[in-house]
Amino acid sequence: MMGPMGMRPGIILLREGTDTSQGKAQLISNINACQAVADAVRTTLGPRGMDKLVASGGGRVTISNDGATIMKLLEVEHPAAKTLVDISMSQDAEVGDGTTSVVLLAVEILKQVKPFVEEGVHPQIIIRNVRSAAAIAVQKVKDLAVHFDVSTPEGEEMLLKTASTALNSKLIASHQDLFAPMIVDAVKSLSADADGLDDLRGMIAIKKIPGGDVRQSFLVKGVAFKKTFSYAGFEQMTKRFSNPKILLLNVELELKNEKENAEVRIEDPSEYQSIVDAEWQVIYDKLDSCVDCGANIVLSKLPIGDLATQYFADRGLFCAGRVEDGDLKRVAKATGATVQTSTNGIFEGVLGTCGEFEEKQVGDARFNLFTGCPCATTSTMVLRGGSEQFIAESERSIHDALMVVKRSLKSKSVVAGGGAVELEVSRHLRQHALTIEGKGQLIVSAFAKALEIVPRQLCDNAGFDSNDVLSSLRKRHASDDGKWYGVDIETGGVTDTFESGIWEPSDNKSNSLASAAEAAGVILSIDETVINPRSQDPGAATGMMGGPGGGGGMGQKPLSNMMGGAMDMVNAQKGGSRSGNLGQGVSYMKGRGGG
Repeated sequence: MMGPMGMRPGIILLREGTDTSQGKAQLISNINACQAVADAVRTTLGPRGMDKLVASGGGRVTISNDGATIMKLLEVEHPAAKTLVDISMSQDAEVGDGTTSVVLLAVEILKQVKPFVEEGVHPQIIIRNVRSAAAIAVQKVKDLAVHFDVSTPEGEEMLLKTASTALNSKLIASHQDLFAPMIVDAVKSLSADADGLDDLRGMIAIKKIPGGDVRQSFLVKGVAFKKTFSYAGFEQMTKRFSNPKILLLNVELELKNEKENAEVRIEDPSEYQSIVDAEWQVIYDKLDSCVDCGANIVLSKLPIGDLATQYFADRGLFCAGRVEDGDLKRVAKATGATVQTSTNGIFEGVLGTCGEFEEKQVGDARFNLFTGCPCATTSTMVLRGGSEQFIAESERSIHDALMVVKRSLKSKSVVAGGGAVELEVSRHLRQHALTIEGKGQLIVSAFAKALEIVPRQLCDNAGFDSNDVLSSLRKRHASDDGKWYGVDIETGGVTDTFESGIWEPSDNKSNSLASAAEAAGVILSIDETVINPRSQDPGAATGMMGGPGGGGGMGQKPLSNMMGGAMDMVNAQKGGSRSGNLGQGVSYMKGRGGG
């Protein structure tokens, strides 16, 4: 039925205050938001990239040029732009390096196809051609990849150069000669185990000790961990063993008092001593079991008390309690020991061994070192440095390089860096675009142009004229022998980056291109965004009427438009929630929750 003014009543589908936007304007808005996020990490790309300082709410300061770290710390709130954070984290987990490149590629693809969106080309046509171009690009990278055998000296050199390339853009780039061999040694020791490479984070530990010079960092081919909390008697222990027997426990070796509410009934006061003696006998039986099995070193995940510490010291054993779970697992893997959950029935088969055990002073901390292990698949890198921020960034850099070498070992193929691969793939796509009819030709050409963002940004970050360098590179790549030419960061010209030893795993580039195209497709496929007011303001209204003491949200529409303000006056008098126009003589200060 028509209303008195001849208008139909409105139909409300979504809660009041819900923000909805859709259509072409919404798609362009999402692309603009992604460009703003990319601008935050754009200058960190390459050997001449700058660092970002991010201060979190708790006063923690992080200095980094790692794309994934920065994207995670930025806490991006825009719903569509969060996709870029996801692909950056995915690249970090899968390959370790290229986290900035993948974000720049995704955003540049969106930027190049933005004119087609504005001119009314259907997003599905754009998405289909972007995915097609990405598939061709990934295949071209595989065709360009140079395969090698890691067991040969040339293969060893290849791994060293991929590690050096990964460290090029990091804070510790000037110390490649120290860290690159350490990283390759650590990862190659893992490859001896069939599943070792898959558990890289668990098998290679990185320990940070502030102080000293970065050149004092070293690699332990075995296990090293910081001395745990110790009781009196620890100083009397033997701190060095050759070929020791190692016992690993998940047992508490401490005298435990009965609970406060425990009740023991005795008929003769002399019986009380027998109860006390029984409690002591329990702990002594455990300690005797550890000594009788022939162990020289006892490590436990749970506390080892002062009684046990003194007991072991008197018998020439070394013990450490409260050992971290990761360190205990690495010791078990390296020494062949099995972690025991009970001291009953311990036999020699569950004990591990190593060549040398030593407690050593490193900086202001003491470290327990297990070297010469029979199953030498685990390694520990001890990092030194002047400040905590420097060591934290060094750790992130080492992790990226470890992942790159791991990926190189798995794929056994590399490509040249410095923007060479992107330009060669771009040239290939431009030629392929000429074989396509219709709008697809323009979209594939736009994808090809987007790939030039990597060499362009490398030049911009180094202070070179990117237009001149890219013109030279296009000319080189048009010739038959120019496929490996990329940006020369030292001179500002072009160089054969493969000859220069700037090598990256082919999986790195393949994963970047596939992830960037996938993210661009996801963002292009969004035609409407619905933002619930609750997600923006925890104090937003959840209903038309609030209860006593409740708050009406800032976005809530006034009820007084329909009810003449009567409800507002009643609510205000009762001290309840207020919405819309207030009653006569009533005022309040606007804020979260409406008052």
